[in-house]
Amino acid sequence: MPEHAVQTPGGAVSGPPRALTRRDRRRMQEGALVRILTVCTGNVCRSPVAATVLAARLADLPVVVHSAGTHAPVGTAITPQAGSIAARAGADAAAIETHRARYLVEPMLAEADLVLGMTADHRDTVVQLMPRKQRQVLTVREFAARSATLTDDEITRWADSAGAIPAQRVAAVVAAVAQSRVLAEAKDVIDPYRQSDAVYTQMANELLPAIDEVARVIRLALRG
Repeated sequence: MPEHAVQTPGGAVSGPPRALTRRDRRRMQEGALVRILTVCTGNVCRSPVAATVLAARLADLPVVVHSAGTHAPVGTAITPQAGSIAARAGADAAAIETHRARYLVEPMLAEADLVLGMTADHRDTVVQLMPRKQRQVLTVREFAARSATLTDDEITRWADSAGAIPAQRVAAVVAAVAQSRVLAEAKDVIDPYRQSDAVYTQMANELLPAIDEVARVIRLALRG
């Protein structure tokens, strides 16, 4: 299936991603481009909201944010309710409009510096598909709960310890987040597909604060 992407003014890419150019792949190999993948079931509600909103939050940074589904109806657009939520949260209109569901496959995981599942099942599926990525895979609310225990200064120090290369800085911070201990169990993001508007609202209330926390961490990691 052809891939398309929306390039935001500052650099972050959101929506169904375009085929990477030679320059993109060179930047990835050099660690100059950070790739974040969000994963849900159908890739028509939760993960595209997460991807498009996160891309908007990081629009001035060298970050690619994209999404996929473990059981995606390939080629399907984002649901109208999810699209409205993403738009109200500041996602790029073109990224929302051009989104098409993609099926999760190994090459997407191989290129990702951080994978954010919407539920524990999504996280576990990713790890089973590519065990070597285990340290880069968390649920989005798990990431937020763990990273909330780290101060801005702590995150910056972890990033600085890895040097100046963006992907390495993010990797160091993701490792720190994964290692932080959280007493409360992180919860899943509810699936609103074919559910009422109230369930979509619940999804937004669970997902968007977590995305804001992820954006805080990635922005601090890339600030140096």
